[in-house]
Amino acid sequence: MKNEQFIRNDQFNFIKRQVLQLVNGHATVNDQQVIGAIESLSIEKTVDLFAGVTAAQRNLLNQIVNVVDKETAEQYLVEIEAYIIPFKELSEQKLQKLFPKVKKMKLPKESLNYNRMSFFSYDDFGTKKRYMAVPTRKGMIGLTGTFDETKTKQICAICNRLTPVCMFMTKTKGNIAGTYTKKGNYICRDTEDCNHHLLSLEKVYDFVDNVK
Repeated sequence: MKNEQFIRNDQFNFIKRQVLQLVNGHATVNDQQVIGAIESLSIEKTVDLFAGVTAAQRNLLNQIVNVVDKETAEQYLVEIEAYIIPFKELSEQKLQKLFPKVKKMKLPKESLNYNRMSFFSYDDFGTKKRYMAVPTRKGMIGLTGTFDETKTKQICAICNRLTPVCMFMTKTKGNIAGTYTKKGNYICRDTEDCNHHLLSLEKVYDFVDNVK
């Protein structure tokens, strides 16, 4: 029977953080009561990510308590990775609908891991433009902006880490005809890495609200 996918990429990242904290706790703490508290908190935080889970899904999430070292951590993460809901696969036709002003929009030639993706991003280094297909509370939208790499690390507006970033700048029509407003945010240079560290879709929604 095929696994019933119910875990988003950002939720998987959050669970992975809880798993790493468990490994660290078992490696550094000797007091079993403290270990028990860490385990209970990890289970609570993990289950609280989901609304209306089935008994089987809850049982799968509760198995995080079996993580005690790097080996059991890896085994658990491999097991739950099979339950990730993949990002909706993109075609050049879908991209054209998201970016109607861009002629002959092409998908990147390299293979895309839709399982570990909360948003899609493609850089055109020739024009210094970044194209992003991002989820919002109302559905998927396309964002287009310029990107300018920085020499220092900053906090990414999407994954909230101190990391090498670029300034992503969008231009939207102003309230007066013929005027435009520019809005920018620091976001990860490496969007694949950003997808692997994003802990909540709320950050993506806030990012979209800030640049639109």
